[in-house]
Amino acid sequence: MKILFIAFFSLISFLAIGQVNNQVIIGKIDSVQSKILGEKRKIMVHVPGGSTGAYGKTRYPVVYVLDGDAHFASVVGMIHQLSSVNGNTICPEMIVVAIPNTDRTRDLTPTHVDSDPPYMDSTFSKTSGGGSDFLSFIEKELMPHIDSLYPTQPYKMLIGHSFGGLAVMNALTNRPGLFNSYICIDPSMWYDHMNFLKTTKKMLSGNKYAGISMYLGIANTMSEGMTLARLSKDTNTDNSHIRSIFDLDKFLKANAQNGLRYKSKYYPEDSHGSVPLIAEYDALRFIFDFYPMKIMISDFNDTTTVLTEKFTKHYTGVSKILGYKIAPPEGFVNSLGYEALSSKHLKKAESLFKLNITNYPESGNVYDSYGDYLVVKKDTKAAIVQFEKALSVSENAETRKKLEELRSK
Repeated sequence: MKILFIAFFSLISFLAIGQVNNQVIIGKIDSVQSKILGEKRKIMVHVPGGSTGAYGKTRYPVVYVLDGDAHFASVVGMIHQLSSVNGNTICPEMIVVAIPNTDRTRDLTPTHVDSDPPYMDSTFSKTSGGGSDFLSFIEKELMPHIDSLYPTQPYKMLIGHSFGGLAVMNALTNRPGLFNSYICIDPSMWYDHMNFLKTTKKMLSGNKYAGISMYLGIANTMSEGMTLARLSKDTNTDNSHIRSIFDLDKFLKANAQNGLRYKSKYYPEDSHGSVPLIAEYDALRFIFDFYPMKIMISDFNDTTTVLTEKFTKHYTGVSKILGYKIAPPEGFVNSLGYEALSSKHLKKAESLFKLNITNYPESGNVYDSYGDYLVVKKDTKAAIVQFEKALSVSENAETRKKLEELRSK
């Protein structure tokens, strides 16, 4: 099934946002009956497009998003944007699982407190401290549910903001192997008179985090007139939030021996409420900085198998880091193969089509495309074999027509 390479730099991207009855659909509502929490939990799930159809079935890493009702749409849109430009993809396509709140304080706080902070509602402390049960729900009920119903890979990420950032730090310190990467956005490290911050430092010193990444985004929540230079010596409770985060940041930077791959950024122009979007963007670029493969003009012009070899080397390295085999997008490689074929760069076209056969043996499209190459090579017998393979995987009218035309000759 030939995919036209319309312009020199025109790259194929899959539509990750579905369209049903003239409506744009970015995900579905699912639910899990939790014995641990004693309630039914609604979840919102986005699965990238292109997982079925012309191309082979695809499995994806999973992003778990806390305060899910507030951040689902933005995280889905951002990952779609950063994963959809083939040839310069910033991060992989990912399943997004957003967890809306029922009792936010209960689920996201790591310890119980008996008194309320003066600026919180008087009922704040009553249900606090259920963070361990909430993480158990994610680990023992939600993750198995997602893995059983959706096309997942083993790589998992957790994103949390504010109290959600507390939950991220709770997971990182008390269940360090549960996620492969963490995005912690302006966490409420002031919680429990900063006792959780003290515990966090202790746990971070003792745990080992080889192969785990974390990004910390810090908003500007300083009181009017306060500066970063004066902040560390300030005692104003209005600044306890940002002071506690910079305390955590300083500790993490000074304790790189625990193996955690870590980066932080202060956003002086962003408030506590506005920082999640930009912090998530920067975090994804940091966590997946190994993922993009830069394709040069020379790669398009080259007539040999160099580009195929470049794909193989790059994605072997990416697979090693992610912990599972990942291959260059079938549609993108397919389009490059047809571009090479139309330019009569037959050696290059053959290597690209064969690369797709190796990576996507369950896709009928890869055999159909290789069959088109063999037709150009005038190897009718071999082309028939490939079209037959394609049809054995899935029936396709276009492939059937090409097969019948070759047989009639």
